[in-house]
Amino acid sequence: MRTSIATVSLSGSLSEKLSAAAAAGFDGVEIFENDLIASPLGPEEIRARVADLGLTVELYQPFRDAEAVPADVLARNLRRAEHKFRLMRRLGAELLLVCSSVSPDAVDDDALAAEQLHRLATLAGEHGVRVAYEALAWGRHVNTYDHAWRIVRAADHPGLGVCLDSFHILSRGSDPRGIEAIPGEKIFFLQLADAPLMAMDVLQWSRHYRCFPGQGGFDVAALVRHAVDAGYRGPLSLEVFNDVFRQADAGRTAVDAMRSLVALQEAAGLTGLPAPVVPDGIAFAELATADSEPLRRLLTVLGFTRTGQHARKPVELWEQGEARLLLNTGGPARREGPVLAALGLETREPAAAVARAEPLLAPLVPRRAAAPDVPLDVLAAPDGTELFFCRTRPGRPDAEHPSWTEDFLPTRDDPAGERPCHLTRIDHVALPQPWQRFDEAALFYRTVLGLRPRESVELADPYGLFRSRAVADAEGTLRLVLNVAPGPGGPEARPQHIALATDDIVAVARRLRDHGTRPLAIPANYYDDLAARHDLDPATLDTLRAHGILYDRDEHGEFHHLYTATYGHVFFEVVQRTGGYRGYGAQNATVRLAAQHTRQLTI
Repeated sequence: MRTSIATVSLSGSLSEKLSAAAAAGFDGVEIFENDLIASPLGPEEIRARVADLGLTVELYQPFRDAEAVPADVLARNLRRAEHKFRLMRRLGAELLLVCSSVSPDAVDDDALAAEQLHRLATLAGEHGVRVAYEALAWGRHVNTYDHAWRIVRAADHPGLGVCLDSFHILSRGSDPRGIEAIPGEKIFFLQLADAPLMAMDVLQWSRHYRCFPGQGGFDVAALVRHAVDAGYRGPLSLEVFNDVFRQADAGRTAVDAMRSLVALQEAAGLTGLPAPVVPDGIAFAELATADSEPLRRLLTVLGFTRTGQHARKPVELWEQGEARLLLNTGGPARREGPVLAALGLETREPAAAVARAEPLLAPLVPRRAAAPDVPLDVLAAPDGTELFFCRTRPGRPDAEHPSWTEDFLPTRDDPAGERPCHLTRIDHVALPQPWQRFDEAALFYRTVLGLRPRESVELADPYGLFRSRAVADAEGTLRLVLNVAPGPGGPEARPQHIALATDDIVAVARRLRDHGTRPLAIPANYYDDLAARHDLDPATLDTLRAHGILYDRDEHGEFHHLYTATYGHVFFEVVQRTGGYRGYGAQNATVRLAAQHTRQLTI
């Protein structure tokens, strides 16, 4: 189906918005009146610009407070409307959005509303324009789509139809199945937006918290399916009011918007995409640093062994169990310290994963690889982290899917088996997101990689609220946590972290202590509160306190974890899950964040 986006959904001038929409691949735009009024370009210039970009003007909006009003108000409305109809002809727009009235002048009289909308549609027809009537969720008398349809049906004018808006319908809890009772030719337009499920005034909810389909809690795909089953064949158009989008880069936002529409059409059964190839683990985490010595010392203390050196690049492979870390000292020097630059994702069919990523506008990263290097496809995540689709098969050559480890030459360090091996794999990785990319990242990982998002949670941070959302595969073998935190400072105030799984966290803590490396200091008040919240025996509580280990439990099991100091932009977490625990210790995040803010360690 054709795709469209309302200019109000993007930041910048009208020219910038049009360019961003075209570059992202949209077919058309809804032009919001305020964008036109503020533009230095005249209607004819905008029309030419739209055409040059390969777009069409699908809709002009909004026209407010038009119906069920006294005669003198109607006269003013018709005069105002005629001016807009002439403007639309100059602009090349043939459909006007009329919102249900919120004016105190409006009366609760459906017959009068139908009569006046008929007159408006008749006047519009004289200018070659049609009218789409939309029920605002906060409309004074008309606030549901079925009520709007009853009025349009009573008006009985060929140039008058309804506009269905997913936010107005779903925010009120209306049943979208009733859409199928509306003849398809009378559904003139379909506007789409998602939103997080919130208990608040619907007008404020609409104006500040809408998001693109797939980023909130509404079943927008089902609504689209009902509209299509009713016979709707117009564009799928996004209309999103959102404080973040209004400040973010228009080009990035438009790409995010188009990705949401591509995924929405797949979810609604309107188009087919290559099936997701869900990664089932983290093959490696790559840390880029100008000085690798601090990390070398820490990894050695943690029981890792340097097992490989890249044949052609300054990259070392460190392993323990199935936990693999790469230390990369090549490229631009990062004097501020280590940063998590890339993740290797265990993927059954890397080529199939890329085939899905491309139509979802996931950016492929060009790579300059030497001829002998194992070919790897790389995507750029919204925060810039590089994601490698790869296979890990040490010692098992596979011509079709070679192991990335084939690029590494074995080192002569002591074998990992001669060291205490308490770490088993990478449990999860936490990635701080730019504030304007949090919802984009959740959509990216869900649609491109097929990971399942959990509900977004808000946690107390010393400088405000810390927002977090986990995404994972069905089995929980691949877990990523997306964070966006408040507070002063740049990225250094929001470090990345790698969580390493263990089957004996106390042994890991003792090893750290024995080698002179203390975990993040946890306040004694935490353990006093822990004793009140959980029925832990005194000996267990003393062990946790002595080693800086935090504790949580859910209905499935228990969770123990500790944290290292922060190295540049990265710190490590050691976690032990027992009995099927599924969470991430969110109850303890406030304590960890406060401890990191008050005790910044310099390595």
